[in-house]
Amino acid sequence: MKEIKVGIAGGRGLSTMLGFRSIEGVRVTAMCDLNEDRLNEAADKFGVEKRYRVFDDMLESDIDAVVIATPMQCHVPQAIAALEAGKHVMSEVTAGVSMDELFWLCECVEKYNKVYFYAENYIYSPQVQLVKRLVEEGFFGDTYYAEGMYMHNISNLLVYPDGKTSWRTYWQDGVRGNFYPTHSIGPVMQWFPGDRITEITTFSPGVRHPYGVKQDSGTTTMCRTAKGNLLNIRTDCTSPHPHNMDYYHLQGTLGAYRSKTHASDYHRVSFIGEDSPSHAMQWKPLEDYNEYLPERYKNASKEALGAGHGGGDFFIVKDFVDAVRGEAKPAIAAYTACEWTAVGLLSGLSVTNHEKHIEVPHFRPNMPLEEKKTPLD
Repeated sequence: MKEIKVGIAGGRGLSTMLGFRSIEGVRVTAMCDLNEDRLNEAADKFGVEKRYRVFDDMLESDIDAVVIATPMQCHVPQAIAALEAGKHVMSEVTAGVSMDELFWLCECVEKYNKVYFYAENYIYSPQVQLVKRLVEEGFFGDTYYAEGMYMHNISNLLVYPDGKTSWRTYWQDGVRGNFYPTHSIGPVMQWFPGDRITEITTFSPGVRHPYGVKQDSGTTTMCRTAKGNLLNIRTDCTSPHPHNMDYYHLQGTLGAYRSKTHASDYHRVSFIGEDSPSHAMQWKPLEDYNEYLPERYKNASKEALGAGHGGGDFFIVKDFVDAVRGEAKPAIAAYTACEWTAVGLLSGLSVTNHEKHIEVPHFRPNMPLEEKKTPLD
């Protein structure tokens, strides 16, 4: 088996490191970061010898694949450069920061025929995978409504410790709309197999915070899918609120799921049954259905569990490696990554145009040129 050599761009983006170190025949051999102190600290910690300040210099090394864990405005330019250099790509979220970038990304994936894998790790959480399996087994009947919420006050990240303005001031809190939707969209879309988001409308209470940036005090994006299902996606990174970055709700014709909302809470489900008619349903712990967990979660190794998120941070890396080896298709390919990211980008247009209804382009192979446009054009 040929060894796969990986380079990581971004000294803070090391959630994949333990996963790579746990897979036979894979080795992180290079690391890149503009901040030399951060680069050396991370590389020393994990014994990475090749170190680069310039991303293009790392691409000239003998790596086979690159993980892009840099600020979000760098993701598409670096992904395109890596694909052109013949490297496979795993990109952190979001996929890009403009609609044109999303179209460029799809074009380059098609042109260079290398793996592009979107690192939306929230879909790999054990509870998300368990609910997905229960959907497949028919417990929920026909699923038709879901909610995803990401509450994470990042006001402390707008300025670096040295007093310089952070990139988040511009590319996250410096824009309006749901700039970071995929931690919510990714999981809930697992429960609507074969569906895609076709239209969105975004609502906002405006700016109610003291930080001097344009980002709304929370946005709610209503999404309609091709099959007529409805998603409610909320992101709030400015309001005073305890962290709640993975809240979900699913409703089907035969039952419902609701995730825990705080540390002492629990994930719960309720289904119609002979002993539980629809007017008298009761919540049960989701863990009562752990027998339906995918086998790899039930039999996860110590190394897999140690990678983080109940094994999720291992399995997302394993799926990327399998795709690089040609043993599987990317679990989250470029077209899906662009669809989910487009929801956030278009939400900014919606909320700044009086909550306008906007259609989401159908990202797919060989997309016609006339469809590669921002829907308000």
